[in-house]
Amino acid sequence: MAGGRFAPGHLGELTQLVPFEMVDAALNATRAVQCRLRDLPSRVVVYLLLAGCLFPETGYLGVWRKLTGALAGLPVVSPTASALAQARRRIGSKPLRWLFDLLRGPDATGHGPGIRWHGLLVVALDGTTVTVPDTPAVMTRFTKQAGNHGGTGYPQVRLLALVACGTRTLIDAVFGPTTTGETTYAPRLLPSLRPGMILLADRNFGAQKLVADIAGTGAEVLVRLKNGRRMPVLARYRDGSYLSALGGLHVRVIDCEITVTTTAGKHTGLYRLATTLLDHHRHPAAGLATLYHQRWEIETAYLELKSTILGGRVLRARTPDGIDQEIYALLVVYQLLRTAMADATSTQYGTDPDRASFSIAWQSARDLVVQAAGVIAGTVVDLAGTIGRHVLADLLPQRRLRISPRIVKRAISKYQARGPHIDRTSYKATTGIEILAPAGP
Repeated sequence: MAGGRFAPGHLGELTQLVPFEMVDAALNATRAVQCRLRDLPSRVVVYLLLAGCLFPETGYLGVWRKLTGALAGLPVVSPTASALAQARRRIGSKPLRWLFDLLRGPDATGHGPGIRWHGLLVVALDGTTVTVPDTPAVMTRFTKQAGNHGGTGYPQVRLLALVACGTRTLIDAVFGPTTTGETTYAPRLLPSLRPGMILLADRNFGAQKLVADIAGTGAEVLVRLKNGRRMPVLARYRDGSYLSALGGLHVRVIDCEITVTTTAGKHTGLYRLATTLLDHHRHPAAGLATLYHQRWEIETAYLELKSTILGGRVLRARTPDGIDQEIYALLVVYQLLRTAMADATSTQYGTDPDRASFSIAWQSARDLVVQAAGVIAGTVVDLAGTIGRHVLADLLPQRRLRISPRIVKRAISKYQARGPHIDRTSYKATTGIEILAPAGP
């Protein structure tokens, strides 16, 4: 452990991925180092904020007890809740943002079909919302959303992320009020795109200018378009796709019918995809339609953030600045867990990162914080570590295609709750893809 007043400043084994020197650099760069050595040094407060994201079910005093529970025999202070709140306000959100900017990025060292496709790093762009406390201070910046079920009971933050599909690591993220739409936030993520990537996005991001701006970064695009959108047919290809244009940008359009078959029946949907990959020989239409399914990895990443880590809870912070601080801490912790998982699977050649259990990694990280174990790395490099060994010891089976009805599981209003007649069964499924060539000569 660190000595003296700095002893409570750790994150268990995850400290090896965000070591003392890194946190000190963040504090120095953002001028958030304490002017005098206090009972709660700024470095300790940063680790408290990060640990708080591993234990969202308890207040910061409870998090402090978890950080110090294994430090028997060391002179550890017992701060009050107000002292912890004052310390969090003192350092602000800038050190957490600095850490996120340093740690974000794809971990492309693993193996698996979803990491790269024809040599291109597969990434996805999408948005979600995070629920925050309903306080007068929060409502000055974040608002509640109206809806068919009485609207949301709490204000919400819109979070938009760029995710590496194969490892679900965060490449970049932005967030702000829900009064601003996803397509307005999206351009702020474009500087993180570069040649050698292929970006997957849903229909909301199919605007002409946005697709052209994405293509201008050098990254390739595979975006879904609305089925009724009229697209000019400039040339036809043998694989059923055709050359078209989005404004001044040439794209290849793929119309396909996807049929999902289960023991409960069949479901068929029409998809229209547009891509900047114009060579139908190198990138056939059927392969691109199959690749688009990888876009759902970003939905799984959001599930891990909001369900596994937060457990559907409202964030703790009760001011706009505190919300910024907490969200950046949450993004840092998620990235640390995903990095630890990718490092572990990379030690077993051929192991798809999809088989690593996020829940196991999260629970192992929590246990190691309580034990204050693995804080400082040994002299021998251990890529897997205790977290990784737990993950590798209980790998998930090879992914099978399953489907489940898309329903509201937690109704916003009890009067609008879905009844028990909804079929909540997950079915094993098979898919069929048929490319629909446009009519005409």
